[in-house]
Amino acid sequence: MLAALVLLAQLVSSHAREAPSAGAGLGWDVPKGWEAASTSSPMRLVTYKLPAAAGDPEGPELGVFYFGPGQGGSVEANVARWLQQIAPEKGSKREEARRAMVNGIPVTRMAAEGTYASGMPGGPTTPRSGWALVGAIAEGPQGAVFFKLTGPKKSVAAARAGFDALVASLRRSAAA
Repeated sequence: MLAALVLLAQLVSSHAREAPSAGAGLGWDVPKGWEAASTSSPMRLVTYKLPAAAGDPEGPELGVFYFGPGQGGSVEANVARWLQQIAPEKGSKREEARRAMVNGIPVTRMAAEGTYASGMPGGPTTPRSGWALVGAIAEGPQGAVFFKLTGPKKSVAAARAGFDALVASLRRSAAA
């Protein structure tokens, strides 16, 4: 009886932590250890909380956004806006936007380090020095889906392999 209760508790707790991995006609694989947090906006499909790297006061987060078919602005406008949100610092790096096909889906990726202006677009921002932003915009069958990873530079660097794996796993999905 006790063994059955332990097994049931493990199944329930693992299912409760399972992060959403589909939306807007796309599906993706969520890296192990990434947990879904509650979302505060209908345009945010999911927010994943990631572990902090040693020495960082907080971990990064990956926000996944979908604004609807034909909504959210062009890929180029979004990349430009993301770059405006992170001011270069001495020695910081930037990766130019590059477009590739991932399982038949056009995906544009970019990355930048510096002082990140966190906050809602058009609202007050809080400057966060020593941060990084890694983004991907997938042009899915129902419109663009935006993947935006932000956090302390060291923690974002530690999460980069997981982010790259998530993007590489993008596929068309019947789940919305």
